[in-house]
Amino acid sequence: MKTRSSARGEPRRLGNVALLALMLCSVVALSLIRGRFAPIVTSAGDAIKSEDEAVSKEAVNIDAGDETAAEAAAVEEKDKEEAQPKPGAAAAKPVCYETSRRSDTCEAAGDVRLMGNSQTVYVDKLDREWKTKPYCRKHDTFALSHVKEWTLKPLPSGAGAAPQCTVNSSATAFVLSTGGFTGNPFHDYTDVLIPAFITAHPFGGEVQFLVSSYKSWWVNRYIQIFQQMSRHEVVDIDADGEVRCYPNVVVGPTFHRELGVDASKTPSGYSTADFRKMLRDAFGLERATATPSGDQWDIRRRPRLLIISRRPSRGRAFMNEHAMADMAASLGFDVRVGEPDASTDTAKFARLVNSCDVMVGVHGAGLTNMVFLPAGAVVVQVVPYGRLEWLARNTFAEPSAGMEVHYLEYAVQLDETTLSEQYPSDHPVLRDPMAIHKQGWNALKTTYLDKQNVRPHLGRLKNTFLQALKMLPHGRDD
Repeated sequence: MKTRSSARGEPRRLGNVALLALMLCSVVALSLIRGRFAPIVTSAGDAIKSEDEAVSKEAVNIDAGDETAAEAAAVEEKDKEEAQPKPGAAAAKPVCYETSRRSDTCEAAGDVRLMGNSQTVYVDKLDREWKTKPYCRKHDTFALSHVKEWTLKPLPSGAGAAPQCTVNSSATAFVLSTGGFTGNPFHDYTDVLIPAFITAHPFGGEVQFLVSSYKSWWVNRYIQIFQQMSRHEVVDIDADGEVRCYPNVVVGPTFHRELGVDASKTPSGYSTADFRKMLRDAFGLERATATPSGDQWDIRRRPRLLIISRRPSRGRAFMNEHAMADMAASLGFDVRVGEPDASTDTAKFARLVNSCDVMVGVHGAGLTNMVFLPAGAVVVQVVPYGRLEWLARNTFAEPSAGMEVHYLEYAVQLDETTLSEQYPSDHPVLRDPMAIHKQGWNALKTTYLDKQNVRPHLGRLKNTFLQALKMLPHGRDD
């Protein structure tokens, strides 16, 4: 009897021990899970995840190993509850946070001391480090490989521990990078200039641009734009040996969309139209709208059409450019042809574009000059052969609405592309473009963007130009 009683008690004790062990393992597992996602020294993107997201069910299952789905769901629910702000309590804004799918921005105020040659920002109110790359393509590893990482750190305490200020300013410091894909006008505006405007505009000029990965030729090209956004000099911050002190700092511009500003996301509702007004002020552009001159003898009463030209060796060139110009002139257009490149005077070309009512070009960076067109003008994008309508839509079709510019599209057909001279008629490049798309961006770009020139059919193109003419006040008056 004693033995049986003892035998029954032993499993009971073992069960208690096992239960305690299981509970201990669960606590340890949860600690490991939370430890993994805790916001310790990290990049801005990881910090955002730790601050703003509950631990996902999938992450819990991976880290907890033997936990059941029910236990994982319970942990997820608990973390979600903890992530919710308490009633009446303001949600704390992290120092670095995601401002869009393409950008992270860090903001801090207090005693800010910036050392550019080490890409370091010290702030007295920080309690840990944050890291970020101030360029608006945060998921593009190739672009970011050309962008230097910046670190925000707590200001060291103790006598002589903190770096001493050598330059003081009451402006807000704004760190951004001209690494990445700058040099291509589309990326100049989409990745840097428009995000810089979005971020700097609320400061009313009291912001200083501290440019990392500084390119003097690039800054000189756009210096009039920076001077419109700031009353302070632009600093080559990586080469700067000063300890610059400010009351506020912003590291990394905010991206909204390709070539545009989303007014619903700006503090006072400023938009792409405000950016374009700033460009007119920067470059002395006279025309806000595409309206003809009131003088009946003025040549400006004729609508002006600009053809964006490219050299055939670069691809996407018009092989019948002169015939296109003659045809457009026969419709009553005052025709101009321009070929912008790295050596082009930006202000001079901006004035040419602004003087025009219609701009036509094959898909490419040259169409970025639509930012200078007056409101009510027309941009005609010639889309190369190869099922590239999606690319045309994302880059120039969608941004046109925010610019208050009419958009027309001319899709190149098989008999209008030089690819038909390079490949046999049954080749996948001609017969199955999507097969080339599936090979990846490099194959698509090489085949359909770099190696293709176009010869638009003049009859079809004439119909497009007539459609553009009807959209203009000139055409309606006539």
